[in-house]
Amino acid sequence: MRHFHLGHHHCRTARGEHEDGLSGGRGHRGGRGGGRVFGHGGLRFVLLQLIADKPSHGYELIKAIEDRLGGSYAPSPGVVYPTLTLLEEMGYLSVETADGSGRKSYSITDSGREFLAANREMADAMMARMSGGVDGAGPRGGRPPQVTRAIENLKLAMRMRLTGAPLTEQQAHEFAAVLDAAAQQIEKI
Repeated sequence: MRHFHLGHHHCRTARGEHEDGLSGGRGHRGGRGGGRVFGHGGLRFVLLQLIADKPSHGYELIKAIEDRLGGSYAPSPGVVYPTLTLLEEMGYLSVETADGSGRKSYSITDSGREFLAANREMADAMMARMSGGVDGAGPRGGRPPQVTRAIENLKLAMRMRLTGAPLTEQQAHEFAAVLDAAAQQIEKI
């Protein structure tokens, strides 16, 4: 694993990516490349701005970024969550865990607002970049963005459920039935 220095914090991920979402190629969710989407440290500014606008869960932040980029890119949970943890450790975010669900909701702190204000030009540039798609080129591929979003939403929901508690026999049958029904519905379109 490689180590990266960010201010006074060192972070690493299992795939050797920067904690801010840079992998330099096809390491993005779904394999839809585009190289560097945000530039060095840009994901931090995007996450802080999105959370300043509305406290959110990690999954909501991933979806917000993907939606703003027209489905052409979505940062992986393996990049977003370490970045959120870094921002929390730096004192820029506070976290509340929802009762029962274990989902963390992130809110910006006063220090986070000050950091964002001190870096307003960078934050605005990163947010503007998302409005134009990856590298300003707009959505890629022939797939409509709403279909890409729905596919990624389904994949993430399945992954989250399957990595949780093991399915009972009944749940496994229900899970398969939902997927089979969706496949049948899609074939009719």
